[in-house]
Amino acid sequence: MGSINQDLKPITTTVDESGNLQIGGCSLVELTEKYGTPLYVIDEETLRGICKDYKRAFPNVNMMYASKALCTSAIAKILSSEDFGFDTVSAGEIYTCKNAGVDMKKILFNGNNKSYDEIKLALDFDIGRFSVDNFFELSLLNEIAKSENKYVDILLRITPGIECHTHEYIQTGHLDSKFGFDLTQIDEAVEPIENEYKNLRLRGLHAHIGSQIFETQVFKDEIEILVREISRLNKKFNIKLDEINLGGGIGVKYTQKDNPPSVFDIAKVIFESLEENIQKYNIERPTIFIEPGRSIISTSGVTLYTVGSSKQVPNGKKYVALDGGMADNPRPSLYEAEYTAQVANAKENKKIEKVTLAGKYCESGDILIKDILLPELEEGDIICVYNTGAYNYSMASNYNRREKPAMVLVNKSQSDIIVKRETLDDIISKDVIPERLKG
Repeated sequence: MGSINQDLKPITTTVDESGNLQIGGCSLVELTEKYGTPLYVIDEETLRGICKDYKRAFPNVNMMYASKALCTSAIAKILSSEDFGFDTVSAGEIYTCKNAGVDMKKILFNGNNKSYDEIKLALDFDIGRFSVDNFFELSLLNEIAKSENKYVDILLRITPGIECHTHEYIQTGHLDSKFGFDLTQIDEAVEPIENEYKNLRLRGLHAHIGSQIFETQVFKDEIEILVREISRLNKKFNIKLDEINLGGGIGVKYTQKDNPPSVFDIAKVIFESLEENIQKYNIERPTIFIEPGRSIISTSGVTLYTVGSSKQVPNGKKYVALDGGMADNPRPSLYEAEYTAQVANAKENKKIEKVTLAGKYCESGDILIKDILLPELEEGDIICVYNTGAYNYSMASNYNRREKPAMVLVNKSQSDIIVKRETLDDIISKDVIPERLKG
């Protein structure tokens, strides 16, 4: 059975009578006229559809949206209404969820270097779980919890030693990683929890093996490692750990050559492996958590740009410049990420040409898409880049002192601003000129 993470475009993508692209019943050309460009667009129907795919594929599993993919108050509100919890990695993400009215018991706080202030805020908000990443955090979390007279449910994040065939920067489950306890360190972490850190309650194990994963076997292997370790710890320490968090990482379709598995394919592998291994290692069925992020939000998002200048290199490429680039989508520069794009406005009888879509930032590496075939472009054309819901806004910057784009939510022919476009006043709002420099 297919799922929306396998789609290249939002499920509501159509062409209207005038030949313009529309998403969520909204003309993309009209959206740019109303809100300007660059513009992030999120299709609510696609977002809710993939949530429902996950809920059908994973019954009786706790769904935890990986907030780092895209975290705004409106997105948190939608995910919460679909009965998702949240995997968070900062005070900002926790605070956003709080602002959106999310049940704080459905919050997991993850990350490899949580600060004192972040931990205290999470405790003050009574979040449901901490995923503890290292020995320093174990000690600090117990110290703060003790001073607050609170008892904290925790998971230990482990590195299971699984290599995924993905970009090296987004592999997190292999042995040489900044995240989590090595398998050889688990007992050393459990001992002080059992004997010294009385304000910590160990509930289970957490692993995350990578991102943009197209393989299914790795999840089978991950399940066996986690179940085996729970069985071993139950016997050695006489403790009953009953939670397993498998992380996320399921891939999405950025280009036609991408072939990610459906969430139903992944669920089948996970459930079969779970059944096999709870019998093999003789443990009771644990509560399962998973943390999809990219595969929840990515396909629902597109980014709209306006075409500006162009340059034909003699005997070389033709560059077409857009009014955005690496500050609103740094992934091509960081990961050599590839995207699919389409002209959003009607183009009749135009010859097809190969161009490279360049950003407007002062970096030679500011290239969004290399060698793409598009109708001959003119100044003012609108370009729609697909599958930009995940990590584009999250990783956006003010490089070159550019304002971050607005974000709109579309649904049933209605559009609503969910992130306001930054202004020049926003850019300088935190600047301070010392009195001694004022003439």
